[in-house]
Amino acid sequence: MRKWWPLVAICTGAFMLLVDVTIVNVALPDMARQLHTTFPDLQWVIDLYALVLGALVLTVGSIADRFGRKKLYLIGLVLFAASSLACGLAPNVGLLIAARGVQGLGGAAMFATTMALISSTYSGRDRGVAFGAWGAVNGAAAAVGPIAGGLLTANFGWRWIFLVNLPVSVVAVALTVKMVAESRDPNPKRVDLPGMVTFTAAAAALTYALIRGAWASLTTIELLAVSAVAIVGFIVAERRSASPMLDLSLFKNRSFTAMLIAGALLSAAAWAGLTYESLWLQSVLGRSAIEAGLIIVPCALAALVTSALIGKHMHRMQPRLPIGIGLLVIAAGALAQAVIRTGSGWPVVIGGLVLVGIGAGLTMAPLSATAMAAVPWQRAGMAGGALSAFRQLGYAFGIAVLGEVFRAGLTGVAGNALAAPLGGGEAGTVMAATPQLTPLVHHAFATGLDTMFLAAAGFGVLAAIVVFALVRPAPSSGGAPHTAAPAPESAQAPA
Repeated sequence: MRKWWPLVAICTGAFMLLVDVTIVNVALPDMARQLHTTFPDLQWVIDLYALVLGALVLTVGSIADRFGRKKLYLIGLVLFAASSLACGLAPNVGLLIAARGVQGLGGAAMFATTMALISSTYSGRDRGVAFGAWGAVNGAAAAVGPIAGGLLTANFGWRWIFLVNLPVSVVAVALTVKMVAESRDPNPKRVDLPGMVTFTAAAAALTYALIRGAWASLTTIELLAVSAVAIVGFIVAERRSASPMLDLSLFKNRSFTAMLIAGALLSAAAWAGLTYESLWLQSVLGRSAIEAGLIIVPCALAALVTSALIGKHMHRMQPRLPIGIGLLVIAAGALAQAVIRTGSGWPVVIGGLVLVGIGAGLTMAPLSATAMAAVPWQRAGMAGGALSAFRQLGYAFGIAVLGEVFRAGLTGVAGNALAAPLGGGEAGTVMAATPQLTPLVHHAFATGLDTMFLAAAGFGVLAAIVVFALVRPAPSSGGAPHTAAPAPESAQAPA
């Protein structure tokens, strides 16, 4: 068992930071009351964390290759813990939002280095098992957040959704210091400051534009324009740099490129729609936040079990098969949820949620392992940061696009005037005030969700096509390509 302690340390931090993406959602009403603020202000408690995480994860991954992946992971853990304490003690909304931004920075340092640490610590069958466990943790975190947030808020108050991170962080730091070996590029080059600045600006502007929506507004158009200009600047900077933050030649590797695209589309297809499904469960069907979270648990359990099983056999498989098939299963799961009708209850989506979980479990571990194996080991942090950045941007993209599709469905049935409060979570209030509108509200949500799930299925199918088209079968039957890494710096690393 000793050889698995590094994995426990890595997965503990990854689970904590991913849970914090969604754990805050159910506590927003209590926060608004106690901090005497408005919901739009509190929305930044969610958005700023996601914004910083998506904007900085690639930059931090590049830095980790030069200065040490374990070191950056530990810095991220300590920063995450300190900012969690600041969030839990925040006397006003301004300090709470600022602390969430710092928490996103710590999360970026952790998220960017987890895959690189796994890749440098394990090899062969053990690497497959490790990535399988890591994928299972990713899947479980999506469902645990709302449940944990609801339980902590109901029993101890909203501040404990942040304070609970402190003991978890202490355990993760202790395990990391003792069990995880350091790894870095043995020939580090200078920091690519122009690349870091331009990519961070591009990712931040794009993420904010996607979160903001309102596509016809001047502000959103300006954000998209800033992102486009910054991306061009980033490409120019990387082509001229002797030590680029993201080596653009990596995109000549078809497998690496396919994994980035598939990772982004997976987040959009599998997880982004849960935001609007949860809105239906709570505001229309009257389920509590905890009950809504429990309804999604079968998805997380399916991902957990499937990912653990696939990890044991991943080293013997052609990676394109579990990844491509898993993406098609995710698409099938989205289609299986596009069956909501005016009188439907929550059980109609369970089968589809389970399929999404199975597909995610099939996909996440081999996708991450294949992306890491497709690049030289010296650039593991760069590759891990790139994949994490694409996943975060894909999630934001999915939220934005599926949200537009969902709202279009609402508007088509309920009209513009009624669609706004329905999309804002006020369906229960509308039905209580005007009971005769209840069938219309149910019909509008059914139409919006069904159309949204069709779009999510399209993302899954598109991702599968990319994988089957770009990822060539390995020449032997030995499974995923493997780039051997030298022993970590600590010669006495746990074995």
